[in-house]
Amino acid sequence: MKIPFLGPRHGKSGDSALPADPEAIAALLSECELLRSQADRAGVRLDDTPASLEALDQMVPLWRDDPETMPWLGNDAGLYLGTVVVRTVPGAVWRIRRDGEPVVRLASGREVEVTGPGRQWAGSGVPELSQLYAEIAEP
Repeated sequence: MKIPFLGPRHGKSGDSALPADPEAIAALLSECELLRSQADRAGVRLDDTPASLEALDQMVPLWRDDPETMPWLGNDAGLYLGTVVVRTVPGAVWRIRRDGEPVVRLASGREVEVTGPGRQWAGSGVPELSQLYAEIAEP
């Protein structure tokens, strides 16, 4: 998922620059409206914790019957996974790559793409979001 209005932005030198407010980026990326609405209908509370990822993994995937909804829901699932990582793993932050793709940068400097795995999860349930979180959060 590319977010063109977040980047690339060009400064006076022509270099790409991220928007100045990382908290605003985190708030925007955490919205995940479609996923939150699906979860709410299924009685799953998304409270930005690892336990909520486990609950998502247990949801009945009714969205797979709608080929138009599935990619959007997958993007939301990836962004939600990233949101949980950023809010619970010390030093993790959102970063918008030059191509507009949001990724999570860990304190180690490692960058983790989350939207691709989110789309895979929406399409097949594999990899599980909770398992991805465990792998990402591992020191």
